[in-house]
Amino acid sequence: MKELTTADLAKKCQGELIGNNRITSGIFNILKDAGKGDAVVRHWIDETGVEIASRKGASCVITQDARGKAIEIAKKLDFPIILTGKIELINAFAISWALNTYTPDSLRIVVTGTNGKSTTTHMIHTILTEAGYTAHTNTDSESEFNTLIDPMVAKQIAEFEGNIEAVVLEVSEVQGWDDRTMADHAHLMTRAVQPQVVVLTNVAMDHIGLVNSLEEASKEISGTLNGFKGDYVVLNHDDPLIRDMQSMVPPDSEVIFYGSGTNVEFRNEGIVHEGKLLIPLEDLPFKSPHFIQNTLAAVSTALALKINPEIIRSAVKSYQPLKRRFAVLGTEPLIIDDFAHNPEGIKATIKSAADSASGKFHLVCAIRGSRGNSLNKLNAQAVADSIKKINYNLILTSSQDVVDDANWVKPSEKKVFIEVLQKEEINYTYYETLVDALKKALKSAHKNETILLIGAQGMDPASDVLKNIASE
Repeated sequence: MKELTTADLAKKCQGELIGNNRITSGIFNILKDAGKGDAVVRHWIDETGVEIASRKGASCVITQDARGKAIEIAKKLDFPIILTGKIELINAFAISWALNTYTPDSLRIVVTGTNGKSTTTHMIHTILTEAGYTAHTNTDSESEFNTLIDPMVAKQIAEFEGNIEAVVLEVSEVQGWDDRTMADHAHLMTRAVQPQVVVLTNVAMDHIGLVNSLEEASKEISGTLNGFKGDYVVLNHDDPLIRDMQSMVPPDSEVIFYGSGTNVEFRNEGIVHEGKLLIPLEDLPFKSPHFIQNTLAAVSTALALKINPEIIRSAVKSYQPLKRRFAVLGTEPLIIDDFAHNPEGIKATIKSAADSASGKFHLVCAIRGSRGNSLNKLNAQAVADSIKKINYNLILTSSQDVVDDANWVKPSEKKVFIEVLQKEEINYTYYETLVDALKKALKSAHKNETILLIGAQGMDPASDVLKNIASE
């Protein structure tokens, strides 16, 4: 860090500096990877963590929760510790600092919304790479790095090998920690990035408790446009709440719509741009409605950036999706794995898989653990509505053999999920463990049938579990 002091960092996060003011000379980092001069950002820390940071030569620790004898040990070691009430403030500053320090002239793109932001971000990154950009993205299969809970985005940028020419960042539309909502999370993160392009995918319910209505979700997502000074805002015309955000776009920025009736839309023959076929249907690696929506968003963004249409077509045709995005894990029977974890994602994924299925449709669904009763009730309703008119075999699991405490299915969550199914007269079988649920699905399905695996953390290990079953 250039001429940043611990006192400066305390001001940036509205925190209290305990200890001496010293110059920091490293990067923003997590405790595990901290090096000499780094500013360690950690949501909570105890005396052991302080001792580790000091021993590694870090310049300070910035935390929201100093536990045990953390402060006492810090004073004893003459090691600065900064207490802040909002850890997101320092992580937002860290992103801004990293971008301005390591890649001040880069093209910057932010993607947010309830569904589709990971695939959209990943595809934009793929197109930019195909176009010759040295590009970085924070998107991974589990969307672990799209928040201001930790300094991972700043760390990734600082540690990137080579000169970054473009940054495509997925931004969580809403976030919280320890029962505290991070107000204006999307706005704060977007303001830190200062993007030239913002892409908004859709508004739906996901983080129940952090937001409790579509209106609240829409407000959080639209926060990305508050103070936006970039060139383009790419909006989903098929989502009325996103479409209405056109009125919030500053007059100096250009609005680009994608979707039905726009310049970039999907027709029977494929993706069309200004009435001309851009990507034939046979060149789309996946043809599910939500994948097509994500592709339209990525293509619209690339066209706005004046990327050659041939490059766009080539990148989309060869696109390899993120892990657990309609991934095929087996062929006889066909096993499809998808991260569908909220109502809209569940409906879209089941429809896509069931429409092309023959025989009985086998659905293995992992109940979301430690995410509350409200979201699980909505998820259960989405499952029920999606399968009640088809020939189905529904298998539920709490995945107790593979999840950690943070994703443990509580009795009330299981209860509310099953109550919805019973009310809708949906037949099901339930297994506590993922391995038993998958064994049942494999035993039940014929070779020409389809097994769809859906869920978040509870279904993440399914690929490995299936491999273990096959080796038995």
